[in-house]
Amino acid sequence: MAQVSMTVRMDSQLKQNFDALCSRMGMSVNAAINIFANAVVRTRSIPFKISANPLEEEDQALREFREFRNMVAASERPELTLDEINEEIRLARKEMAARKRGRND
Repeated sequence: MAQVSMTVRMDSQLKQNFDALCSRMGMSVNAAINIFANAVVRTRSIPFKISANPLEEEDQALREFREFRNMVAASERPELTLDEINEEIRLARKEMAARKRGRND
């Protein structure tokens, strides 16, 4: 699979904190972002709770992230190819269109 680079812009303090946290968890920032991207594609959702008050939930979020990282690392599910992802999207769109037609009849 071809690899491409991606640029992410973020506040310098956030970057510093993110770098330090990834290091404490024993991974690079690149690995963390790849884990996140794979999880979003695999589950078709953001793989963690988004809260209005994240400071109170920071420890819980860290535990959940570690648990999720371990789950992904232990997963025996093969990575999806881009063609497989596109086929799933095509089938989902086809199904949605059929449901829409059914409501309009």
